[in-house]
Amino acid sequence: MLKSKSLALALLLTGGALIAAAPALSADGPNPVIVKAGYKVPKNAFGQPDLSGAWTNSTLSTLERAASYGDRMVMTPEEVARAEGTRLAQIVNGNKPTSTTATLAEVNATCDLPGFAPGAGCAYNAGFTEPGDLVMRVNGQPRASFITYPANGRIPQRKATAVVTTSNIVVGPAEGEERAPLGAGEAAGAGRGGRGGGAAAQPAAGAGRGGGGGGGGRGGLAGQYDNPENRPLPERCIMSFGASTGPIMRDQLYNSNYRFVQGRDSLAIWVEMVHDTRIVRIGPNAKHRTDGIRPYYGDAIGHYEGNTLVVETTNWPQSQQLNGSWQNLKITERFTRVSPTRMLYQFEAEDPTFWDKPWGGEYEFAQTSGVYEYACHEGNYALEGVLAGARAAEKAAATPASAQR
Repeated sequence: MLKSKSLALALLLTGGALIAAAPALSADGPNPVIVKAGYKVPKNAFGQPDLSGAWTNSTLSTLERAASYGDRMVMTPEEVARAEGTRLAQIVNGNKPTSTTATLAEVNATCDLPGFAPGAGCAYNAGFTEPGDLVMRVNGQPRASFITYPANGRIPQRKATAVVTTSNIVVGPAEGEERAPLGAGEAAGAGRGGRGGGAAAQPAAGAGRGGGGGGGGRGGLAGQYDNPENRPLPERCIMSFGASTGPIMRDQLYNSNYRFVQGRDSLAIWVEMVHDTRIVRIGPNAKHRTDGIRPYYGDAIGHYEGNTLVVETTNWPQSQQLNGSWQNLKITERFTRVSPTRMLYQFEAEDPTFWDKPWGGEYEFAQTSGVYEYACHEGNYALEGVLAGARAAEKAAATPASAQR
């Protein structure tokens, strides 16, 4: 009988095999696709590899690797046990009743998820969040990061000539806003299985990622607090919080689930977080648009190579820049079923005007039970509060000090 939730989930998410023969790993480009022995990729009614169904990418692992790992992408059993054990303890602690007399500091000390902004884990008890319970396995190997190349598992430095533009509507993690990498146990409890070092913490789920979470007058970019349409798209429930929609598709504090629906000439990826839907046009007639329009999630076209769906996305809007890159950004994704319950996801980002070389990586989606409604709606309390707070701050600034007494 399994005595650990973490172990039970690990067996489920790795298809019952915690240890697999190690394939040759590459730090210079994509790794080879390893299909489980004896598994035959199913085909749909159109003769395409069947990717349909519900999938999740919820995991403890992060896009970038903690510097303490160096060029090592595979974690040791001890590191995995420490990471998943810390997360299991957080689940147990987070499900305890909260004292009605506890101070805010006391509550934050017991329910915060290190690696996220203070308060991110306190909006709900552990039963209502899913920031990931397990280290990501690829072919059974526990990975310290999604990025596999360059060798250090981190997004490369920009070129000295790279031009960085700003937008008052930022979607997804901005530069330095990526969730902290999975640490190599630098400090006990330093976050989601020893997360530490690396990039800055991720904002709280309710803070409207990419934009200010409160009033405070006309801080930040001009007009940011004047008009609801100038506020970040996630705050308006138009797009996902963070980067779950992608590409590159990443897990979040919760709702890291997807449903893939295939047609003859298209693929729809329904994202649970804020009910986004990515549409990929597929086939020989699928061409990138040339009308200058840059749609949300970019312009995605795809084709099948054997049992793999290859998706290329260009024409990015400025509001969805990836660490500053957008005008010439191209992201290539590859989706391959590798077992009855696992789908390999490989990605590569390239922008010759921004980085010296392409970079990329991989992880595996796990089959899940379904996708649930995310009942986000524009005009919620946060948006009203942001604008009302700004008006109150402006009124206070315009009122003489003598009249404020």
